[in-house]
Amino acid sequence: MAVNRTKDRKIVFRCTECGHAQTKWSGQCPACMAWNSMVEGVEDRVAPSTSRFSGYAGAAESAVPVSLAEVEAEEIQRTPTGIEEFDRVLGGGLVTGSAILIGGDPGIGKSTLLLQTLTKLSERQRVLYVTGEESIRQVSLRAKRLQLSCTGVQIVAETSLERILAVASNLRPDVLVIDSIQTTFSEVLQSAPGSVAQVRECAAQLVRYAKQTPTTVFLVGHVTKEGALAGPRVLEHMVDTVLYFEGDSSSRFRVIRAFKNRFGAVNELGVFAMTETGLREVRNPSALFLSRGEEDAPGSVVMVMREGSRPLLAEVQALVDESHSPTPRRVTVGMEQNRLAMLLAILHRHGGIPLFNQDVFVNMVGGLRLTETAGDLAVALAVVSSYRDRPIPKDWVVFGELGLNGEVRPVQNGEERLKEAAKHGFTHALAPVKNIAKGGIKNLEIVPVRSLRDALAAL
Repeated sequence: MAVNRTKDRKIVFRCTECGHAQTKWSGQCPACMAWNSMVEGVEDRVAPSTSRFSGYAGAAESAVPVSLAEVEAEEIQRTPTGIEEFDRVLGGGLVTGSAILIGGDPGIGKSTLLLQTLTKLSERQRVLYVTGEESIRQVSLRAKRLQLSCTGVQIVAETSLERILAVASNLRPDVLVIDSIQTTFSEVLQSAPGSVAQVRECAAQLVRYAKQTPTTVFLVGHVTKEGALAGPRVLEHMVDTVLYFEGDSSSRFRVIRAFKNRFGAVNELGVFAMTETGLREVRNPSALFLSRGEEDAPGSVVMVMREGSRPLLAEVQALVDESHSPTPRRVTVGMEQNRLAMLLAILHRHGGIPLFNQDVFVNMVGGLRLTETAGDLAVALAVVSSYRDRPIPKDWVVFGELGLNGEVRPVQNGEERLKEAAKHGFTHALAPVKNIAKGGIKNLEIVPVRSLRDALAAL
């Protein structure tokens, strides 16, 4: 790993709007007159052949074009972390030389999960934990509280990027954790740690180190109050995998989701429970999100979602009440509000159910988020159930997409959804006609529907 020399690099401020560069910062770009668009960066003084990018893995090969058909495709070798739910989100395990970005709210369990992962990996690999927010003593106290045996985990408290790379070059770890990227700074830049320039430069150097060496690099990132990763958006494009921790910090359940994965499925989901000894895997999340009452209640419907590569049973609840204001309320928790407005219009036009004078509230139980259209029919039937005060039996499961003409469209992996429902004891299913399994599902009576009117008549 070549060491960057300050004398070979100069500080420049480049406009993010037009690309104009200058040596001093200014509040307004003199070229395009944009305000607050000058961002600090670095440029090389040396020739391109000896620049800091010349050591990038694959740079020499990319200079000579080759036929893609002649390139031998090798199977990716993965290293299991020892935590099955974490391996599921990663796509099967760690890939050598990959860069993984983990974000989430403060205190949700990012450092806890990584410390547990390093403890399991240290039994067969060299691991290095770089802490920039906590002291070594604080990390040791957490490990003792979690009852972890961290004999093989090497740890260093450092925030300087150059010193971190020097330690990593000497130790040559198989897995490197940077906690966090916002506290890491490069001595080449003059800006404070956590600034856009520092985060981008430090992340680029660490990703380059991961590509040049057989090291898997974990980057812990802060999030904004809106829940997005803090720092430049380009940070998510540089890494191979982006993982988000979801869930309320006051709840004991945590959900980790893959928003980007070059080596696995996107939107893959892993469910954990926070205990006194750290994060524990939840191997059957469907049972977790189906903690319903003993009696049938109006407005409650069980649907089959698909998160990543597996189906997941979830409960959607709706409450319809007479509105006492000129503009009825449409409140959603866990789904898009515009989607609910469209479903209410379909109910009025093709189901004959007017809700223009009703307040409608929809909630996904358990903190899940409905991101696919397969839940349209379940949401619509939950609204009708609450409006008419007629409960849907507990042994029914519903899924299907609603079109603007009132038709029930098929969804992907319909047979897998039906099998998941039968596995958890459901005896009746309301599903699109084209999703009906040819041989049927054992112990599951499937009611095929073609339109919204068919679904309302069946229930």
